Amino acid sequence: MTKPLDGVRVIDFGQFIAAPAAAQLLGDMGADVIKIEPVHGEAARVIGVPGQAMLNAYSRNKRGIALDLKDPRGRRIAQELIADADIVVQNLRPGAMESLGLGAKAVRSRHPGIIYATVSGFGLHGPSRLRAGLDIAAQAESGIMWVTGEPDREPQKVGFQVVDSATAYVCAQAVLGAYIRRLRTGEGDEVEVSLLEVAVHLQAPNWGTYLLTGKEPVRTGNGQPALAPAADVMPTSDGALVVSAYSDAHFERLCRLLGRPELAVDERFATNSARVHNRPEMLGELRSEFATMTAEEAMSLLADNGVVAGRINTYGQAMASPDVQASGIFIDVTDAAGHGTTTLGSPWHLGSIPELPGNGAPELGGHTAEVLTELGYDLAAIRELESAGVVRSSGVDRTQAGMASHR
Repeated sequence: MTKPLDGVRVIDFGQFIAAPAAAQLLGDMGADVIKIEPVHGEAARVIGVPGQAMLNAYSRNKRGIALDLKDPRGRRIAQELIADADIVVQNLRPGAMESLGLGAKAVRSRHPGIIYATVSGFGLHGPSRLRAGLDIAAQAESGIMWVTGEPDREPQKVGFQVVDSATAYVCAQAVLGAYIRRLRTGEGDEVEVSLLEVAVHLQAPNWGTYLLTGKEPVRTGNGQPALAPAADVMPTSDGALVVSAYSDAHFERLCRLLGRPELAVDERFATNSARVHNRPEMLGELRSEFATMTAEEAMSLLADNGVVAGRINTYGQAMASPDVQASGIFIDVTDAAGHGTTTLGSPWHLGSIPELPGNGAPELGGHTAEVLTELGYDLAAIRELESAGVVRSSGVDRTQAGMASHR
């Protein structure tokens, strides 16, 4: 079957997560993604295990070329790659691409049909447009940290790079929209996505309430301030669950399943507002019942009877979950040296892509010679560029220069 983006070429100038992950999503849909790195490697390559994890997750199946973009010869190669591309994705330091003559305005003036996507920390138009931005800064300045944590403790970040990851999805979505428009009109487009905007938008329910009432949301830890029980933790004898049963009907059902039907008619708990007001007492009553069960017993009881609950899993427990296993989100890949590892696939399923290819992230410069050969450079020219430090290629790639093109 033909993949949705077969024949589409993406040039990926991204580092770390947001832009490389957006390009990865396009690659999993069939695009030929060429990852351009500095000759010394992108920033993720020098931060140990976390960086390798990013490369494994967000640079699978890409072809890698290493260029010195400060050298005119390196820039010329980048321009040649862009000229033959459909989409460019980048999240380099603000102003860096413009200083190289590779910014959106310059590229689109030469190639008006291209889709050029820029991921920034704080947007391209405000006073912070030149600030470097990372996930944590967006969490802080968007209000995410303000509403995360216990009310009497300091604000907390979310336990993973939630804004980076969400920004990747938003960027890929916008790029696909622009590409569909190009298919209809022949016109390219410029896509702008910022971590700050995505971080604000992720909190749409909170922001909606604030915009309607003017009341600042507050940290409440687990649970929801206006509903109970909702996202409340129930420790068991061997773990814990999170439970939501805030409608009167569901709370009555929960109490009946726990063998405590009288709680549903107790005036302290008979309505949602009463349960919110008396949350500590309600939690005490419910938790005393859950403490007598294992997490598996509690989950079977609730899930089989339509009460929303989830076991709070460690990573090992989550990976062993039959539902996670059945999803196929974990895939096995092989790196250029032939070593196998497990990483994450994309979180969607398309009938045209029954199985994702199993190639890992490229070595630094792993396809430099191959890609340059496709551009018309002979092996002598490639070796000359490599000797001058303009490009870098791996030993394996050098011996394979001139092999069949991807296109």
